[in-house]
Amino acid sequence: MNKQRVYLYDSTLRDGSQMRGVDFTVSDKIAIAKALDEFGIDYIEGGWPGANPRDDAFFDEPPILHHAKLTAFGMTRRAGASASNDPTLAALLNQGAQHLCLVGKTWDFHIHTALGISEDENEAMIYDSIAHMVQHGKYTMFDAEHFFDGFKQNKQVALRMIQAAYRAGAQWVVLCDTNGGTLPHEIYDIVREVGEVIPAEKLGIHCHNDTGNAGANSLAAVLAGARHVQGTINGIGERCGNADLITLIPNLMLKMQMDVGVSEESLAHLVTLSRMVDERLDRTPNLHAPYVGMAAFAHKGGLHVSAMAKSTKSYEHIPPESVGNKREIIISDKAGRSNIVSRLKDFGMVIADDDPRIAEVVRIVKQRETQGYSYEAAPASFELLAHRMLQQRDDHFSMISFRVLDERRWNARGELVTLSEATIKLLIGQEKIMVVDEGNGPVNALDGALRKALIPNFPILSQMRLTDYKVRIISSSDATAAVTRVVIESMDHLGNRWSTVGVSPNVIDASYNALHDAIHYMLLLHPSSVS
Repeated sequence: MNKQRVYLYDSTLRDGSQMRGVDFTVSDKIAIAKALDEFGIDYIEGGWPGANPRDDAFFDEPPILHHAKLTAFGMTRRAGASASNDPTLAALLNQGAQHLCLVGKTWDFHIHTALGISEDENEAMIYDSIAHMVQHGKYTMFDAEHFFDGFKQNKQVALRMIQAAYRAGAQWVVLCDTNGGTLPHEIYDIVREVGEVIPAEKLGIHCHNDTGNAGANSLAAVLAGARHVQGTINGIGERCGNADLITLIPNLMLKMQMDVGVSEESLAHLVTLSRMVDERLDRTPNLHAPYVGMAAFAHKGGLHVSAMAKSTKSYEHIPPESVGNKREIIISDKAGRSNIVSRLKDFGMVIADDDPRIAEVVRIVKQRETQGYSYEAAPASFELLAHRMLQQRDDHFSMISFRVLDERRWNARGELVTLSEATIKLLIGQEKIMVVDEGNGPVNALDGALRKALIPNFPILSQMRLTDYKVRIISSSDATAAVTRVVIESMDHLGNRWSTVGVSPNVIDASYNALHDAIHYMLLLHPSSVS
């Protein structure tokens, strides 16, 4: 059976840049455009030539694309001017992209209030602009701004405007839910009605997420006949964002059996594409994002994990690998034997399901979590615990004692400074070592002292760095005597990341426990560096 074709239009580089905190460089735009092209996106909107120097620089030397059609964004001509004399249209004609997307008004409220013109003039602006571009060899589509609001208030005017675009030769007529206020059932009904006036296979959908329905609205439009879907990677965009292509693509391919021009091989790189854009923007990936989040296929309940040992079909709606993700079994106080055994297999530790030691591991995990430990947040600490309990693996060093001092004083320049100093005594094999180090705060000083003592014996530790440090109060009712949990994230020179946990009423002691595990996990990852 031939699958119905739906065309994907990515507006990350323009719509996405309107999100608070998002600021693309030209090199970001080029790298993302190349990644989208390689993935299989049909249209890539590069920006608005003439609107700002960054978009101008991008279109002056656009990336070479092998599949996608680079598209420039702009607006219809201004009122009272001809299309041939309009500076915005001139800028679009002079740039190299052969595909254009022009936005225009379709809501009578905006026509009369925002533009202050007649409906006849607005219709002429749309028709003239698109016809002018088509005559100059540009493949032009029309973005019908606030179409659904306009249709609900005055459908005759809204339909009249998009019909003008279609008559002028628009390749696609894209219906926009610009303020994100329309619901899926409304989208479906309106797109179906529009499809009686303009061929549905020429209709597109462009949804914002202000009611959390951008994805559902886009799918509703496709069900109603639209064959062009606009969105952004990870749903970034103005206010609450845009329809998320990272979710829409697998929904269209795997759930609705649509052909979106993306191969199964490319779909298996969906996670990589999502995280690449987050990395470019220095954003933390959404842990719970559908399909691509680290928790999207994470299982915590023991009953689920036990059942999954026989079949994953009941608990996972797709195989995680189909989108480049993987299954994760979480260790927590809800864990049973199945969770533990599954995680051990992930670590490469082969152990019988009925091994009596598993029950002891389960008991210790639940006991420690009642004390404040969280192995869900620190899987590396659980792996170390398992190695110590099941393989009787000794630690590479042990702490004899440590002391951390803070001194707050005025220096010779009259500046108030705080100095931290850590003294630590370790036992490495049969050798006792004592070192002192200073740092920017007590944890930094302690970390420095540990490294100074250990690097001569374990040089690989010079390739490890701490990337995050979090403290949480566990028993807040105890005020300053409360138990604290410290979670440390570390990274090595190969890009491996891991999290470890420490718990104590003393935040420095909790920090040492987390540091101790972080260092031992680094040595576990690089066994050849340990003599």
